[in-house]
Amino acid sequence: MDEVVVAGLGSEDEVYAAYLLHGPELYRFVLRGLGDAGAAQDVTQETFLRAWRAADRFDPALASLRVWLFAIARNAMIDHARAARVRPWQRNLMDPPTAEAVGRSAEDPTEQLLLSWVVEEALQRISEEHRTAIVHTHLRERPYAEVAAELGVPVGTLRSRVFYGLKALRVAMDEMGVSP
Repeated sequence: MDEVVVAGLGSEDEVYAAYLLHGPELYRFVLRGLGDAGAAQDVTQETFLRAWRAADRFDPALASLRVWLFAIARNAMIDHARAARVRPWQRNLMDPPTAEAVGRSAEDPTEQLLLSWVVEEALQRISEEHRTAIVHTHLRERPYAEVAAELGVPVGTLRSRVFYGLKALRVAMDEMGVSP
């Protein structure tokens, strides 16, 4: 693939091939340098734009395409850092952090809805005692002692019902073709 790219960056196909070949590595390089994912994306895009505009100056006899792109990325990163120092107020214009940025995965709400329907259906397939024990202790997150007192059973009995209820729930979900 590098032979196609080395021929030049004059066409969109050659730039695209270069991006597929070197883009992820350049992005990681810029991300390490800047420490900002959004800025790293911008600088990586700017790198390929500059390379495309200067394609006629690329000489494979002097350096490989990878080395040339990294030199352009380094210069673009320096330019970005200088511009950020001149306009420090721009840092405050960032979008609020996404769920992924704060350490949680951004889940699709439809997936969560489908999962809750599957769990509800599986709960209907187990005994009433097990279902009640699981719903109160796990889904409503109530203390075992409180639930046991409400149901009029010893705490050990409630723990046993939860244990065997969860086993039955796993079996029910397996029968439904869903992995818990």
